Amino acid sequence: MAAIVYFRKISETEEGVEYEFGDDPGNFERRLTMDKASRTSTVQDALVDHTFLKASRKLHALHAERGLWPERGMSVS
Repeated sequence: MAAIVYFRKISETEEGVEYEFGDDPGNFERRLTMDKASRTSTVQDALVDHTFLKASRKLHALHAERGLWPERGMSVS
């Protein structure tokens, strides 16, 4: 069974980056925040599940690869 998550940046400050994410790119239902200093992520609804972890890990990987927080993206496994 495939797992997919889409994400899109909605804001960025000196302290953090906020993304909306979910399994439907036309209807994001959740948000996560990446703390730039600690490189930790939190989810707005406090539900730490596979979808949140998948989005968070992909965002970290893209940032490490490119040196910038991506505007949008997806992860498929």
